Amino acid sequence: MKLTASVTDVLRNFSDYINRVAYRGESFLLIRGGKPVAELLPVPVGTRLADLPAILESLPRLPAGEVDGFATDLDRAREETGPHAGGDPWES
Repeated sequence: MKLTASVTDVLRNFSDYINRVAYRGESFLLIRGGKPVAELLPVPVGTRLADLPAILESLPRLPAGEVDGFATDLDRAREETGPHAGGDPWES
């Protein structure tokens, strides 16, 4: 829910408003001269799904000569550890 606040009140109590935004997640529509002029709201947390391709592209790559060895190591580790010890995480 977005609350309204006058620009003057926000200036006088800036720290309080910042704390309310940061710790309570509140959002404010700032009013000056009876008209909305700005918003004060929390910064979105996390990463957008649309950013995933760029993130994956930025990750380091295995040299071509190590890819097969890495796959072999994974297969060997899976064989040695057997089925997942935790069972079905969705099972109650």
